[in-house]
Amino acid sequence: MVHSAYDAVELVSGVPGRIEAVASHGGKLLVAASDCSLRIYSAPAPADGGEIRRDGPYALERQEQRLWRRAPSAMEASASRDLLLSLSEWVALHRLPGLETVAVVSKTKGANVFAWDDRRGLLAAGRQKRLTVFRLDSGREFVEVKEFSVPDIVKSMAWCGDNICLGIRRDYMIINSVTGALTEVFSSGRIAPPLVVPLPTGELLLGKDNIGVFVDQNGKLIHDGRIIWSDTPASVVVHKPYAVARLPRHVEIRSLRAPSALVQTVVLRDVQKLVQTDNYILASLSNSVYGLLPVPIGAQIVQLTASGEFEDALALCKLLPPEDSNLRAAKESSIHMRYGHFLFDNGSYEEAMEQFSDAHVDITYVLSLYPYLVLPQTHIIGEHDKLQDLQELARESSDATDEMEAYSLQLHDSDDKSPLENKKMSHNALIALVKYLQKKRNGIIDRATSEVTEEVVSGAVHHSLNLSEPYKAKKPNKKRPQTHRSSVAREMANVLDTSLLQALVLTRQSPGAIELLKGLNYCDLKICEEFLKEKSDYMVLLELYRSNDMHREALQLLNRLVEESKSAMANADFSKKFNPQMIIEYLRPLCRSDPMLVLESSLYVLERNPSDTIELFLSENVPADLVNSYLKQHAPNLQSTYLELMLSMSETGINPNLQNELVQLYLSEVLDWYKILKDEGNWSDKTYSPTRNKLISTLESNSGYNTDTLLKRLPQDALFEERAIMYGKMNQHLRALSLFVHKLHMPERAVAYCDRVYEEGAQQPSKSNIYFNLLQIYLNPKKAEKEIEQKIIPVASQYPGIQRVNSTTKLRGGRMGRKVVEIEGAEDTRFSPSGPDSGRSDGDGDDVSDGGPIMLNEALELLSQRWDRINGAQALRLLPRDTKLQDLVSFLEPLLRNSSEHRRNYMVIKNLILRANLQVKEDLYKRRQAVVKIDGDSMCSLCHKRIANSAFAIYPNGQTLVHFVCFRESQQIKAVRGANSVKRR
Repeated sequence: MVHSAYDAVELVSGVPGRIEAVASHGGKLLVAASDCSLRIYSAPAPADGGEIRRDGPYALERQEQRLWRRAPSAMEASASRDLLLSLSEWVALHRLPGLETVAVVSKTKGANVFAWDDRRGLLAAGRQKRLTVFRLDSGREFVEVKEFSVPDIVKSMAWCGDNICLGIRRDYMIINSVTGALTEVFSSGRIAPPLVVPLPTGELLLGKDNIGVFVDQNGKLIHDGRIIWSDTPASVVVHKPYAVARLPRHVEIRSLRAPSALVQTVVLRDVQKLVQTDNYILASLSNSVYGLLPVPIGAQIVQLTASGEFEDALALCKLLPPEDSNLRAAKESSIHMRYGHFLFDNGSYEEAMEQFSDAHVDITYVLSLYPYLVLPQTHIIGEHDKLQDLQELARESSDATDEMEAYSLQLHDSDDKSPLENKKMSHNALIALVKYLQKKRNGIIDRATSEVTEEVVSGAVHHSLNLSEPYKAKKPNKKRPQTHRSSVAREMANVLDTSLLQALVLTRQSPGAIELLKGLNYCDLKICEEFLKEKSDYMVLLELYRSNDMHREALQLLNRLVEESKSAMANADFSKKFNPQMIIEYLRPLCRSDPMLVLESSLYVLERNPSDTIELFLSENVPADLVNSYLKQHAPNLQSTYLELMLSMSETGINPNLQNELVQLYLSEVLDWYKILKDEGNWSDKTYSPTRNKLISTLESNSGYNTDTLLKRLPQDALFEERAIMYGKMNQHLRALSLFVHKLHMPERAVAYCDRVYEEGAQQPSKSNIYFNLLQIYLNPKKAEKEIEQKIIPVASQYPGIQRVNSTTKLRGGRMGRKVVEIEGAEDTRFSPSGPDSGRSDGDGDDVSDGGPIMLNEALELLSQRWDRINGAQALRLLPRDTKLQDLVSFLEPLLRNSSEHRRNYMVIKNLILRANLQVKEDLYKRRQAVVKIDGDSMCSLCHKRIANSAFAIYPNGQTLVHFVCFRESQQIKAVRGANSVKRR
């Protein structure tokens, strides 16, 4: 950091005698010599504002002989009060510039050191082991305020707020000027005497051998740093931003900023004193006085910048005058940019980005350091032009910007700097760029959003004005001007987001790129798409498509990636990343906005992952009719799969049209399968395929399909189980049971059918005779057939297909044909116990040969298993007379036991009810025997009048008496209120 901060200029020379003290006031030098005289020197020309002239020595203007009795050891001038304080035999006070004696503080006689607080007018003087504090009263005399005793003679001291720091022996102490409390700080070292130097901030710099330690007003250490001198200083003055020390062989200047580097060394031997003034430092030798005049801040900034000391140059920029704010901003920006380039070239990328950010340069300037990033075309002013504007402003103060301009122009020449470009392309450089862009992004995006909002509002206002113009008088030759709004903010946001996306991908921060695209962004679609395809970052590319509503392209890409993931060449990570489930998750938010696109894109996953795809359609409420129609046209092989899964996954079921569609699909497939087996001669009604099982299960568990259409498609010589199930759905239970028994020869299925119908219709008495219908089919097939004929006549009129089948069967003739016709025309005939044939069994006299043999064993088994669900009397009348009683034990025994048990229970209940009735009557009689005494004082509880001889009523509590008329009126009022409340409801 070595640079020229001060110029050493000889101001006074050839002073007779030895110089004991110096001071400055009003641009003049006050020199006290050993002959007790005071010499006043002034510049050849009048100085403005107290500035020291740099063009030659000062001339003697005035000399006061024998101003003191003894040569002063210290002297200080107060510019605000125009006073000169000096310490010789005592502390004396003279008026400037006339040097009239104002006051002599006699109590300070023999003092060896003093400290002056010019702001408050306080004087502290150390004499022997005493410390006295005085206050200047009315600018004419000192008044003693406090006097304290101290451990030893005070060698050095300075004010710090209300405290005074003292250097006593080889220790530092802090004494409070109000209370006198004394606090030890630390030792001053083994070599040098104590040295107390006040700082402009109110803090202190205390010497400890060759180290300067910073403490606060209470003596506590400040951890910002310390100053290490090259030798032990005899005295130190502070002239912000530097500390100047008087060393044995030279004057050393160091920065107050940590780490307090060496700034300059001024070779001046035998310097006796250093005196700080407002604008410069005086260094007195034996017979001459030198002025350490500060080099202008601008020149120092140029020196530091040229030597690469950018932080110190920036610190000096803070000292520029406030009136030069534009110049200061230009210099700071120029230094920040140059410092940023320096850091960038040396690999400190994040620190470089901080400097560019502090320089407030355009982001395009920073992005120019990354030539491999593709940026969109914009109308924004180029970073080089902006840099030139800043340099033009900075050129007003110095010529150093010419050097900076040449440096910045070299940054754009990439042909001869391939190693530098390779360095910029490093991972760390991109990481720093990402952090820089993310820091800048919020402000730029906010401005772009505000710009869009302003355009929308302006467009709405313009539209409203256009609508109102027809109602106003139109003036000829006047048109509304079309305003063009700048899109600088949006273009800047476009550049930022596009480059940020590329940087995130290049640094393998794909999740961050995806988060960027999920929110509001201004990424250039074309550039980002080409870049992501080149880098094969498909996850980010999918999010780019999604954020720009390019769902069709995204789904096409997803399908291709899923297909590639299944190939043998794909690695495990690629296969795990891209799977059909990703397509489903992508389609989920599109179900409500674009269901047709969802259907077009779901064929692939519907084939490979049908359950999840159907769950997607159901959870997102995609219209089922729309899905079914689309599949029917474009993927008929998936239609049944969709309807199956929808039926199984939907809690509320599906509408009847879709149920009928599913059953029709099943039936078509079963009929094709049936024709193949029939042609091969392998058909049997007990042969089942997976599709037939699905058809039977769907027919049993659902009822929304159209039985009319299905019955027309069934063949007459096959699929009897399906026919029976549909007859059951039409409540043609007798016909269904006949098919189970006589066509399928599956009595166990007939019993199961009865159980299901009975349990479903437990609350419907009309269906409780289902088991009796089965018994009738078992034991009286002839009558059952006749009953079916009678019952099916009105039903057959609704199904032309059934009539056509019957007529065709009759034309064929034959025993089997007659049997089928008779079965289909049977009816469920109920027999009454009080009928004319109740005295004999219904099985007597039947022609078994016409209706087929009876199935007595199956009937007895049914009676023994379902005795509690069958009317016993009707069942017994239906049995043949030759049935053995032994065969009926398993039926009659539990039936009679249950009947007896019910009878006993009913008798018990009857007796209990009778007993309760008697108890209620007894209680009634007792209450009717109550006695009420009416006398002359009995009052009505409603009207509060005497009852006397009027008719009265008494409430059930036996105490409340009312007139009968009042009671009747109250009951009428209650009835009216009740009717009104019912009307309001």
